[in-house]
Amino acid sequence: MSTNWQDLVAAKQEENREKIPQKWRLSTEQLALADVRLIEADVPRRSGLLSDLELDITENYTASQLLVKLATGQTSSLDVTTAFCKRAAIAQQLTSCLTETFFPQALERAQYLDEYLKREGKPVGPLHGLPISLKDSFCVEGVQSTVGYVELLKNEPSKTNSALVKILLNLGAVIYVKTNIPQTMMTGDSENNIFGRTLNPHKTTLTAGGSSGGEGALAAFRGSILGVGTDIAGSIRIPALCCGVYGFKPTTNRIPFGGQVSGAKEGIPGLVPAAGPLGHSIADLQFFMSTVVGDGQSWEHDSSAVAAPWQSVPRGLSANGSLTIGVLAEDKQFPLHPPVKRALDRAIGVLTRAGHNIVRLSDELDVASASRLAFQYFIYGPHEDLIAASGEPVVASVAKAASPMFTGPLPVEQGLGPFETIQALYETRQKLLDCWRQTWAEQKLDVVLAPGAQNTAVRHDTYGWPPYTALWNVLDYPACIIPFGKASKELDPEPMTTSDDVQPDYDPDEVDGAPCAVQVIAPHFQDEKCLWAADIIDKVLTVFGQSAEV
Repeated sequence: MSTNWQDLVAAKQEENREKIPQKWRLSTEQLALADVRLIEADVPRRSGLLSDLELDITENYTASQLLVKLATGQTSSLDVTTAFCKRAAIAQQLTSCLTETFFPQALERAQYLDEYLKREGKPVGPLHGLPISLKDSFCVEGVQSTVGYVELLKNEPSKTNSALVKILLNLGAVIYVKTNIPQTMMTGDSENNIFGRTLNPHKTTLTAGGSSGGEGALAAFRGSILGVGTDIAGSIRIPALCCGVYGFKPTTNRIPFGGQVSGAKEGIPGLVPAAGPLGHSIADLQFFMSTVVGDGQSWEHDSSAVAAPWQSVPRGLSANGSLTIGVLAEDKQFPLHPPVKRALDRAIGVLTRAGHNIVRLSDELDVASASRLAFQYFIYGPHEDLIAASGEPVVASVAKAASPMFTGPLPVEQGLGPFETIQALYETRQKLLDCWRQTWAEQKLDVVLAPGAQNTAVRHDTYGWPPYTALWNVLDYPACIIPFGKASKELDPEPMTTSDDVQPDYDPDEVDGAPCAVQVIAPHFQDEKCLWAADIIDKVLTVFGQSAEV
């Protein structure tokens, strides 16, 4: 008997509701406590569902600090896992940030780890007892990976773990939830017909970003201390900047990517997604990378993983500790919104006063042309239509089909044969890569500082094309988002309308209080240096920037 798509969705939604324990559910009165500004409303505390210990665990530590307590037995994994499971359940009821939950299995795993530590006198591994959240695309044995497609609800739960999941479990982690994504995983707004729209806990009328939007929202709500997303045009960094958390896109295949579900055709030459962490400090991002990459043996779990050990001391360190920082020029086709420009200018000012060398890069390194190259890579080749297969409708952000094509023509002429197109795209990309290599070498840059986007989080379905993140995917450069400041209608009162309907406008009232951010970029495979420099920059921005409004 055939089943229509609404029946499949209704059954899945009921299944997910039942997986949240009754004692963790918010009452109608508690839900009424929630304002559009969920973080300010402090619903977890006001709801009474979390104990003082659970509030302390989820609010007052970084992942690195919790791991010390877990490894020494000062805090049990059961207590930590319970705290984050409960807080994630609250976050789900308020923001729709989750797709799958497996709380009983996570608590059983935590109990096992506590018993192991007590019996053996040592932790299982460097991530012993730490709950880690995952984007829905990662496969967890016994759990579905639908990535927002109703058609994939027909699939059985996964019979195996993704490569990264295997590694995390071997390192001692606890996997407890998977997080929401957009239909197609190719928009900046995490909405699909199965799990609904993820809301930004800073202000629910704004997007949480995409495609790892559930990870961004969960982290901002402190329902995750450390999570993993994926990024092919900004899908880690967009949620990080929208939700005010730290996010890192490594060089591709530095973190094992194999064994995921995407719905996309594999094996076609083009841009490759990267897996990477979202968290609450640069130190946590560094710890995740150094622990997972480790001695470079991840190839044992994933044939595409690069067998390059993590370097504890990055190459090319400046002798005096100062950085030479290139500043990406604003692209006139993608003008920066006033809060973003103010945050970037403020960052440049405090870095200059701290003794770092600032180099303004030429506007000939235009973002728009690289964006068009990325877009052409995304649209060429065969694409399976998983939306039409189920009969589900297209969600609004997908229907808008944001693209950078208002900025100029496609870089490679259309109508060529498939091999000629692949060759022409390759040659165009190589020219861009060489242009940036030359710039880096001639200017003797350590890193580049850039906006993460032309905007902060904006109202739902208006994020548009992501030019300031997609550029670094084309180059396959590691890039890190650092939260810095907030939008302010008092400091930036004048609205701004873009010339094209495909990009977001600036509305001072709408985005007031939204997080701002800067982006730090390093060359291909210099992931260690990117995070090393990001840590220096983050500390400068914290110390020098805290005395003035940003």
